[in-house]
Amino acid sequence: MSIFSQGLQPAAVNHVALTPLSFIERTAAVYGDYPAVIHGSIRRNWRETYQRSRRLASALAGRGIGQGDTVAVMLPNIPAMLEAHFGVPMIGAVLNALNVRLDAEAIAFMLEHGEAKVLITDREFHKVIAAALKLMAHPPLVVDVDDPEYGEGCAVSELDYEAFLAEGDPEFAWQWPEDEWQAISLNYTSGTTGNPKGVVYHHRGAYLNSLGNQMTWAMGNHPVYLWTLPMFHCNGWCYPWTVTALAGTHVFLRRVDPQKILTLIREHQVSHLCGAPIVLNALINMPDSAKAAIDHPVNAMVAGAAPPAKVIGAVEEMGIKVTHVYGLTEVYGPVTVCAWHAEWDEKPLQERARIKSRQGVRYATLEGLMVADPQTLEPVARDGNTLGEIFMRGNTVMKGYLKNPEATAEAFRGGWFHTGDLAVCHPDGYVEIKDRLKDIIISGGENISTIEVEDTLYRHPAVLEAAVVARPDEKWGETPCAWITLKPGFEDTREAEIIAFCREHLAGFKLPKTVVFRELPKTSTGKIQKYLLRDWAKAL
Repeated sequence: MSIFSQGLQPAAVNHVALTPLSFIERTAAVYGDYPAVIHGSIRRNWRETYQRSRRLASALAGRGIGQGDTVAVMLPNIPAMLEAHFGVPMIGAVLNALNVRLDAEAIAFMLEHGEAKVLITDREFHKVIAAALKLMAHPPLVVDVDDPEYGEGCAVSELDYEAFLAEGDPEFAWQWPEDEWQAISLNYTSGTTGNPKGVVYHHRGAYLNSLGNQMTWAMGNHPVYLWTLPMFHCNGWCYPWTVTALAGTHVFLRRVDPQKILTLIREHQVSHLCGAPIVLNALINMPDSAKAAIDHPVNAMVAGAAPPAKVIGAVEEMGIKVTHVYGLTEVYGPVTVCAWHAEWDEKPLQERARIKSRQGVRYATLEGLMVADPQTLEPVARDGNTLGEIFMRGNTVMKGYLKNPEATAEAFRGGWFHTGDLAVCHPDGYVEIKDRLKDIIISGGENISTIEVEDTLYRHPAVLEAAVVARPDEKWGETPCAWITLKPGFEDTREAEIIAFCREHLAGFKLPKTVVFRELPKTSTGKIQKYLLRDWAKAL
């Protein structure tokens, strides 16, 4: 036995379960008078926000909610959503943030599958919630949120959120989790086929990824964070907890509006925001007079499909510094970053943008990242060319899928989390996604990266948005089909012009054989719904 293990065991004095709930307790104690919430005309400091979160916890406990119970929320980016991220787990309950774009059938499935005891919902969603509740044999207790910055919609419940908080004690003695492996939240995957899977997060992972965000972005104390990212998406990438830990200011935004974003950036000196590439794309397509509002340093963290180099370059020209990250619902949001090297600052803008579009290296809080053969799990060569699947492991990987041991076992096969994303690994160890396993196009035996074709399409001056999917072909098996949304004023652009442009930049077998002009379908987080485009391509 090692001399260092004799009599030196974990005890209350030196071992405490990690939980992001500790962040708000400390921030309220140290920076109680500092601004916490800006939402329209609403202003609250950290002392008030902590008290409201404790009131919520107390009110839920008073209604019999406790350890392991699920509390669902159907909320946009408003203060009640921040309060739920603390108030719900303060009593050992599990927060289930619902995607506000889903239909009644999907909402009803999630409420039943997650066994929600309470549903806190904004009036904007009264129609879909009312329809979902009718589909349930045992609907949950419903709490109605009447956001003064919205002022529309109807109440689904007679129990008002503010009245519900009034039932609670602002000095409520909340529960520290006995076990950091205890569930803190439940997030459902988008589920393009079949029912979505319920991803379970634990306190330890939420705590660590919250700190990973700060380490990765070097946000410093008191950031001013604009909520352009939906807070229901991977618990807002854990930023409700991160910004709170740093005694920052949460600036809320009910829906993405590029003019509103620029206005809030200027009015409140916003320092940080997150979102999908579509958010950046919307900003760069605003008039120059609107973009001139950015007169101080702004940092944007972007994830999702790799942003085209043109988009990254255009955003940086606006004065917004872009950090590119990558992650999935199953790993608490972003867990890799294109970590920057000072010598890259000397490169031309387009070269910097090309480098920045890579998914990069692991967060310091993720223990394992590799690109490997999907079957053998043998790492691929670091040549920037050999395709493999991205695998991860560490403390910020989910507990598993709720009530789905088969899917959990498959996702964790071989001791690694299988992401389903195809990538290459460059000689410097930086990962670059080439496609989803399900999105890669195999044409005449050749692999075609849809991301490469999309990146080329975005260089065309007429293209606002682009997505490429496989279209069945009798001769080649599959060929690329490009779906394009045109910029205003370019409505006369034709298919032949797009294909000719691609021919200047791509090998012949990678050229789109079909081009369709239309508005592209998207998820609530701004991701283009390629599964719909694939179905539509088959019908062409």
